[in-house]
Amino acid sequence: MKIAIYTLGCKVNQVETQAMERELLGRGHTLTDFDSPADAYIVNTCTVTAVSDKKCRNIIRRARKNGPEAVVAACGCYAQTEPEAVAKLGVDLVSGSAGRMDFLNRLEELFRHRTQQVVAVDQALERREFERLPAGSGQGRTRAMLKVEDGCVNFCSYCIIPYARGPVRSLPLAEAAEQAGRLAREGCQEVVLTGIEISSWGRDLKTGETLADLIEGVCAAAPGLRVRLGSLEPRTVTEEFCRRCAALPSLCPHFHLSLQSGCDATLKRMNRKYDTARYWRSVELLREHFSDPGITTDLITGFPGETEEEFGRTLAFVERCAFTAMHVFPYSVRPGTPAASMPGQVSREEKEARARRAIALGERLERRWLESQVGRTVEVLFEEEKGGLWQGHTPNYALVRAAGENLHNRLARVSVTGAAGDALVGALVREGE
Repeated sequence: MKIAIYTLGCKVNQVETQAMERELLGRGHTLTDFDSPADAYIVNTCTVTAVSDKKCRNIIRRARKNGPEAVVAACGCYAQTEPEAVAKLGVDLVSGSAGRMDFLNRLEELFRHRTQQVVAVDQALERREFERLPAGSGQGRTRAMLKVEDGCVNFCSYCIIPYARGPVRSLPLAEAAEQAGRLAREGCQEVVLTGIEISSWGRDLKTGETLADLIEGVCAAAPGLRVRLGSLEPRTVTEEFCRRCAALPSLCPHFHLSLQSGCDATLKRMNRKYDTARYWRSVELLREHFSDPGITTDLITGFPGETEEEFGRTLAFVERCAFTAMHVFPYSVRPGTPAASMPGQVSREEKEARARRAIALGERLERRWLESQVGRTVEVLFEEEKGGLWQGHTPNYALVRAAGENLHNRLARVSVTGAAGDALVGALVREGE
């Protein structure tokens, strides 16, 4: 088959799409652009917000328009939580957020013998086994993502993901280390440890191992590979965690700590498990143990009940933390979550206005951090050529642009001469300088 895939949502979805791509190519199929003619279209869906659901429906309709006679298949979180709604869009195969190899088997069978619509979705909350998928960097990518965990049991009041992904399941340390070693041998320069909630890694294994043990094991198995972490729950960052991680030279000093709000009352309504004092301690520990770490975050504006005073506290806390980058989202009502029926729903206009204010603050903080990097020499993993310059990221996740030739998937030192927009600019340092 000639197959086109469209992926929405988080890094875990991206990992799972990469695994499907790798498997499909191994089975002799070919991949094509989503807007090109294809025998089958796969939409890997997301359901983190109601807006995500709408995007998924639009992409499914687009797939059917692109290929009226093609097999259209949907998998992922929206297909998991709303299989009937997806089926009504004329999808031939509806699967969920697990069983990806069985999903591909069914896709092949439908292509060979077009029968009636197939809906095959399990009960996510009953899952107990980690689904092992082939790890890889995907077509033309320099950074590999290694999925080490799935599921979440935090049940934040705005989030549907525990119902879409089920409880925590972990990839055993030995298997994670083996996959990291293989990726290094295949030429990958960097691996990102990712999952729905990687801070919970190991809880289901009952071995006493923690995320710090996993990180040490992966770094030891592939000493030449840069290792980057996915999003962390703030309470993961302890004195011991920082001490152990700071001793690993290949671990990138970039930490994404989900904040969501800088107001304790709002955090409580969100059912987050920390307050601003604990979050601030995490930021302090990272800056004590790592030299100039990149600390990034997520923020939700206009959560139910958020007053202007509470939002002001959030902005003040964000400025205190001095994040190096920030993703800002206006609160989106997600049916089926406690927050959807909370009193004090904020108007769309106010949510978006607050988001704009938060984004402006985040851009000022990012600009300040980028300017602090000018004059330094940094190591960059170059990823692609764009606008006549090659670009890539430093270990602390600053985007860097520089002139050069054939830099794809190469590590090189760059002397930073300035900052432009959201990136640093500089010149390659020749060997021996």
